[in-house]
Amino acid sequence: MKVDGKHYRSIWFNRQTGTTQIIDQRWLPHDFVVVDLESRADFAASISDMLVRGAPLIGATAAFAMAAEMKRDPSDANLDAAWEELHETRPTAINLRWALNEMRDLLRPLQESERAQAAHKRALEISEEDVETNRMIGVHGLEIIRRIAAEKKPGEVVNILTHCNAGWLATVDWGTATSPMYHAQLAGIPIHIWVDETRPRNQGALLTSWEMNSHDIPHHLIVDNAGGHLMQKGQVDLVIVGTDRTTAHGDVCNKIGTYLKALAAHDNDVPFYVALPSPTIDWTVKDGLREIPIEERDDNEVTHVQGKLADGSVTSVQISPDGTPGGNPAFDVTPRRLITGLITERGVCEASPEGLAAMFPEHVIR
Repeated sequence: MKVDGKHYRSIWFNRQTGTTQIIDQRWLPHDFVVVDLESRADFAASISDMLVRGAPLIGATAAFAMAAEMKRDPSDANLDAAWEELHETRPTAINLRWALNEMRDLLRPLQESERAQAAHKRALEISEEDVETNRMIGVHGLEIIRRIAAEKKPGEVVNILTHCNAGWLATVDWGTATSPMYHAQLAGIPIHIWVDETRPRNQGALLTSWEMNSHDIPHHLIVDNAGGHLMQKGQVDLVIVGTDRTTAHGDVCNKIGTYLKALAAHDNDVPFYVALPSPTIDWTVKDGLREIPIEERDDNEVTHVQGKLADGSVTSVQISPDGTPGGNPAFDVTPRRLITGLITERGVCEASPEGLAAMFPEHVIR
């Protein structure tokens, strides 16, 4: 996607410097900062401290981290140590474990002298695969928007609500939930996006709004609690969100607040879709509410907000009384009964064991 007219990805390998580079998303939308990642500590901190975030991007970052580690030390001991340290950085997003397993399973049988080149090649492949996967999510999601535009809103704007940031900044490129939006814009379908602010980290306000601005897509930033009201008033035609982990039975774990949007959509007969690349499906888990670990983040994210002051400086300010602790579960689980459909790179399917099995028959659902 583009920043000031120039194409960027969220992560890339710089052949001139020999380092992996990322956009440090903590400073968006006020500052555009590119960071070099070299050591294992750099990569681990970039994930845990959310310089990068979004399940697909976390997976790609982990793959590049393993490649960098194999260049530094291709031993079995370092392979295992890198896997363990990186796996602990974010417990909820399944793409992290998927990418780490991909790399370890590839590298373990190889001679140490072969590992650095093989790891680098596979990290680049994972990055390219993510781009194509998300492009195809957009192709399939476009048909949903096209159908609504033709059947329910002929000649009118299609209003889409999204939660958090499931945009190109959360993937290598295109995004998941935003990919159908970008494709709709390219197809000339008039759309308007309701962007949830998404407390506590405000990734909708900071990141999704920035993406929409950068691509001239009409949008409004709304407080998280406004979505239900807009649905009651008939001002939302569909909801598209992303996911950090989806169970084999179709439950979806996503940024905290997604479940409430699904409830409101269900009560108001608004279609609720989840855009997901297949690596976010955890085929070992059936019951999302009971089996998915929910990350508890620092309460500072709840008690403080970051923003730009009148003089242009960016700072963090406290919004709560001294002595008031913050509770900060980062994700919630939306049960499959509230989901209209899952938009995958292979097509749109029902959020059910049968729907996922038909779309991905190579996987055995236990």
